[in-house]
Formats: sequence, structure tokens, C-alpha cells
Amino acid sequence: MLRATFCKMKAEQGMLEETLLFALVAILIGFSKGGLGGPVPVALTVPILSLIIAPQEAVGLILPLLIFADAFALYFYWKQWDKKLMALMLVPALVGVALGSFVLKDIDAVTLKRIIGGLTLVALSFKVGSERLRRLAYHPQAWHGWFAGWASGFGSTLANVGAPPFTAYLLLQPNMTPRVFVGTTTLFFAVINLTKLPSYITIGILDLSKLLAIAWVFILIPVAIAVARAMIDRINHRTFEWIMMAPLLILSLYLLLSVEQPVS
Repeated sequence: MLRATFCKMKAEQGMLEETLLFALVAILIGFSKGGLGGPVPVALTVPILSLIIAPQEAVGLILPLLIFADAFALYFYWKQWDKKLMALMLVPALVGVALGSFVLKDIDAVTLKRIIGGLTLVALSFKVGSERLRRLAYHPQAWHGWFAGWASGFGSTLANVGAPPFTAYLLLQPNMTPRVFVGTTTLFFAVINLTKLPSYITIGILDLSKLLAIAWVFILIPVAIAVARAMIDRINHRTFEWIMMAPLLILSLYLLLSVEQPVS
């Protein structure tokens, strides 16, 4: 009797933790798409869910949330993108999506956790050094854009951390305005996310029954976007980003040092 009660309490605690973490992920996606924190909040999502579910499942479940949020972001930044940069980077990005899907299909959970941890650390390092990147003397080359597009598609497919190479290339462009920067980023990843959907369904990492079970989190995304847009001029962006980066570093190291769990 006591053991049954303990097991029930443990199960209820697990359900509560899962509910809170899914809600947090939806809020972080909304913050990012609302312009608060850039790619850092999204970079947190897969590591957070990988604490409670398999990393492949985490990557799959987050994708529909991103697609839903992209619709709102596109509304706010419609036609604010750079068509030439999109044309340069999009085809290589789609090649990266295809390769990422191929790798994701056969990789084991522990290795994927380590890759997610490593890629997230790269994203973190990029964010720390992004201001220095803006000051570099740079002469744009077409192949730089091809590589950045490919790497972004590949990283986005594996772990939703495709922003660093894409963002780095955009930051190095002369006369890049903030609105065009955000608009181009928004359209690029909206297309990438839509392209990933058939691949995820085909390789079986998008659990539709689980997605239906967490459908309630979708309502949190537009709320978080609205909050982010209301806060965007009232909050110190650098402080907010550093607050986001602290847990990002911890989660990255945790995943990078993951070991195979013994079978009980």
C-alpha cells in the first residue's frame, strides 16, 4: 500500500514537472519570436526537454511550436527581408536540412545529447562574441553565404540551433539594418522549419499523440509574444540575454557530458 502511494506521488510529480517544462518551452519560443533575447531562448528549448524525454522526441515536439510561432513573427516583419540573401542561403540550407534529417534518423540518444550540448555551446560562444563580430573588417563572398546557409539548416534540423552561422553572416553584411536583419532571419527559419516537418514525420521523431497531449501549450506562445513585444523597450536586453545564457551554459555542459544510463 505504502509503495503504491509512493509510486503514485512520484508519477504525479513527474507529470507536474513535464507540464511546467513544456509551458516554459512555449514561453521561451514566444519571447524569442517576439524579439526578446534573439535566438538564445529557442536554443534553451531542446536542452530543457531533453531532461525529461528522449532528445529526438524533444526536437520533434518543438518543431510544431516553432512553426506556429513563426506565423506571428512573419506577420510583424512581413516583407522586411533581404531577397538577395534569402536567394543565396536558402538552397544550401535545404541541403543541410536533408543531411541533418539523415543523421537524426540513425543517431543514438546519448550521442545526440552530446551533439546538442556541443552545438548549444557554439551558439552560446557566438552570442558572447557577436559584438566583436560586428566590428570585423569583412569582404562578403558568395561561398560564405552558401556555407552559412548549409550549416544553419543542418544545425536547425539536429537541435534547433541553426541561428549562429546564419546570424554571423548577416551581422557581417554592410548596411544591415535591425529590421531587415530580423525580417530576413524570420523568413529564413520559417521556411527551414516548414521544410523540416515532412522529414521529421517520415523518420518518425514527431509523436502526434504526444503533440495532441500538449496542445494546450500553443495558447501560451501568442501570449508570450505579446509580453515580449510589450517588454522589448522596457527591459535591458543585455541583462535578459545574460540571464538566459547562464542556464544555457549549465544545460549544454550537462548534455555534453551525458553518459548512457544503465538498464535496470
